[in-house]
Amino acid sequence: MLGEAGVMFLQLFTELTALFLIISFGVALLTQRLPPARIQSLLGAQHGRGYVLAAGLGAVTPFCSCSTIPMLVGLLRARAGFGPTMTFLFTSPLLNPIVVALFVPVLGWQVTAVYAGLALGVSLLAGWALERLQFDRYVRAEMLAQPTRQACGAAAVPDSGWRAAWEEAWSLFRSMFPWMLIAMVIGALVHGFVPGAFFAEVAGADNPLAVPLAAVIGIPIYMRVTALLPLVAAFLSKGVSIGAIMALTIGSGGASLPEMIMLNHLFHWQLLAAFLVVIFVMAVSGGLLVNALFA
Repeated sequence: MLGEAGVMFLQLFTELTALFLIISFGVALLTQRLPPARIQSLLGAQHGRGYVLAAGLGAVTPFCSCSTIPMLVGLLRARAGFGPTMTFLFTSPLLNPIVVALFVPVLGWQVTAVYAGLALGVSLLAGWALERLQFDRYVRAEMLAQPTRQACGAAAVPDSGWRAAWEEAWSLFRSMFPWMLIAMVIGALVHGFVPGAFFAEVAGADNPLAVPLAAVIGIPIYMRVTALLPLVAAFLSKGVSIGAIMALTIGSGGASLPEMIMLNHLFHWQLLAAFLVVIFVMAVSGGLLVNALFA
């Protein structure tokens, strides 16, 4: 188990470090060329279009729950609408073409349609509700400070723009790295010391609490939906209900303990708790709905 945890830590360290720097660099370049006013007009919360565009952005960015953080920071600093930004945070790890493409052959198009509709609908509703309840006041103010950067317009020297983007990405990485390191250690330990058979034992079809238990188990685990779906056949053969599998998929894909540790650096506990409640409700409602329709 210790060996598995070590291997998982090396994988997480390599993967998250590379993804974080690449995505941060790309977001910094994008925000240099796309003025904040433009982002605000596209992803504003005053009209429904911002929510739809944010959901679409989440659906086409195949990020895991942790690699959404750089994009999240970029949207918050650009003063995009808070509701649309949260909608993006919910949809990005759960609803993208790769996940949908894998869902169809594994669970069929009917279950895929329910999953996609639920993920989209709850994400839009939750983003709108958090905006209306003014949860944006629970974003840490220090994370909204715009980094000092050189102008990068048509007359700017291209090299200076690339250099400024890299400096911004590296600055964000350094500020988040201690939290990332803690997250990677905990994620690796959870992965290494919680055997797969444990889920099959506590979430069997004969357990009336299988769906909420699957959601609770899924949230601390750092696992992409694309990595979880190939295990579905094994879980089904061990008597796990399809609803419990759906709850585990949404719980582990939509949130993870490593992500929570990093979000704690961005959000106050009230917003962090609201985020977890949305993922838990989505996971449980999805599991119960799938069991009712297809069990």
